[in-house]
Amino acid sequence: MAAARKDKQRAADSLRRERNGAEPKARGRATEPRPPRNAEREMLRHIVATIAYRAGKAVRGAAPEFGAFRAGETSRTAVEILTHMGDLFDWGLSIAEGRERWTPATPRPWPEEVERFFAAVQRLEDYLASSAPLGAPAEKLFQGALADSLTHVGQINMLRRLFGAPVRGENYSRAAIERGRVGPDQTAPRREFD
Repeated sequence: MAAARKDKQRAADSLRRERNGAEPKARGRATEPRPPRNAEREMLRHIVATIAYRAGKAVRGAAPEFGAFRAGETSRTAVEILTHMGDLFDWGLSIAEGRERWTPATPRPWPEEVERFFAAVQRLEDYLASSAPLGAPAEKLFQGALADSLTHVGQINMLRRLFGAPVRGENYSRAAIERGRVGPDQTAPRREFD
């Protein structure tokens, strides 16, 4: 009984150390090396910057009336998708802070929603760039809020094409994406195509 409690306590201590950036203890056997926690944060910051770059391209130059466009009667409008993306970044911040909560917003006009989205992205970037501890594993933050946002960037790009204002394709592996650059103003594309 006491041994089981000690094992549980060791596991909880190890998880707490790992979340706060410490390497797990070896416990007498070889362990596979793990990148330091700050490397995970830097990767998260790069993912956030990648989403900002792609979203910036998706919304740039979109007419205000594009926000009301939808692919079909039962699908979301472009502004509803963008509102959801802002909600995802607010949710991601709450997860990073260790106080997960979902609070859906009411869609605003397209230009206001573009501003709200990038403000939410900036808040998450600011937290990730700080020394505050992550309230959840980096993988959870990626697989939830961040990966979902990438899906929705693609939906907005698809709607732009259906609306008659397509976004040019790009070789994103050549894009000059920089951690910390998460506003609507991004670097110029290096290699676009139609």
